[in-house]
Amino acid sequence: MGPDMAAELARHLLMEAMLLSAPLLLAGAAISLLLGLLQTLTGVQEQTITTVPRLLIVFGAAIVAIPWFLHRAVFYTVQMWSDFNRYLG
Repeated sequence: MGPDMAAELARHLLMEAMLLSAPLLLAGAAISLLLGLLQTLTGVQEQTITTVPRLLIVFGAAIVAIPWFLHRAVFYTVQMWSDFNRYLG
């Protein structure tokens, strides 16, 4: 395996990791934005008011997205194993 092939493999791996983490990151960012706006409007500056809902929303998004995560990860793994001979030389 040459440097070009290793770079391509790393690029695909990082792209897949980004796609798998995006739903949870977007859910966390959206709830943080809404809670920050709510805290600014009400003047309540308590840390637990933002931490607990953020954890619950991200956990709920993870539970809902588990089938998609698994499908995506299994597809990527099968694709890598089917092209394995290409990386050996």
